[in-house]
Amino acid sequence: MKRIVSLLLAVLLMAAPALAENAVPASLSVPEMIRQLVVYYATYGSEADGKTAELLEDLKAADPVAGAKWESILQLWKNVNTDLEIHENILPDGLPDTDELCLVILGFQLNANGTMKNELIERLTVAKACAEKYPNALLVCTGGGTASGNPEATEAGEMAKWLIENGIDPQRVIVEDRSLTTAQNAVYTWQILSGKYPRVRQLAIISSDYHIATGTLLFGAEATILAEEAGKEVMTVVSNAAWPAPTGSLSVMFQAGALIELSGDIETAFEIYYDTYDIHELPPLD
Repeated sequence: MKRIVSLLLAVLLMAAPALAENAVPASLSVPEMIRQLVVYYATYGSEADGKTAELLEDLKAADPVAGAKWESILQLWKNVNTDLEIHENILPDGLPDTDELCLVILGFQLNANGTMKNELIERLTVAKACAEKYPNALLVCTGGGTASGNPEATEAGEMAKWLIENGIDPQRVIVEDRSLTTAQNAVYTWQILSGKYPRVRQLAIISSDYHIATGTLLFGAEATILAEEAGKEVMTVVSNAAWPAPTGSLSVMFQAGALIELSGDIETAFEIYYDTYDIHELPPLD
């Protein structure tokens, strides 16, 4: 009997590696599914369509509302990087000339002494022209303290000061001065607008041309995330105006980090921002 038991144990031990290789992997959590969905698309683009579709189905099964929202976000992501029309220097005609429209001006890192760099002033010049074209629209200045030698200065504060000094009615200017990333621009701006300016229904993103797609993506994604039901956003991004910058770019992987930041996974987001995230941790596409 002992000999039979020993033989059975030996067989099981020999089979263990093969069993482990063929074992069904443990189910992913909802945050892990979202992370993999975003990083697969950022890394492989359309080559990952099969994998992202599989992850979306798993996500819908685990959390139907989250699955529908992230399916919408993924489609928005694809659209902004392929089909988005960027308007140079001025917003197009046809937007509402009421306080239902809000111009969202994305910030840019300040000089060490707290003064604005030329790129931010150029963005504000575009914003001023748009504000004059739509004189009843509100304006949000976004950006926190990024001046290494002046902790009192904020991007949004300096932007608001410039706009008011250049003729924009202070009653139209809203300051969001907490954010340090574009994802935070979206989060904190939505909080301010939804809490204090419920009439706002449409947003226009104003930034440098290379930043418009990312801004549109993140503000649209945050609207989707905050919606009580998938597809029921209270505010939507409807247009943009861009300063045509001579240099500058943002990668799809940077956008991935920002989306993951919106999902609440701050640690992974900053690994992506600082190029320390290892994409080889992902299972292969096959």
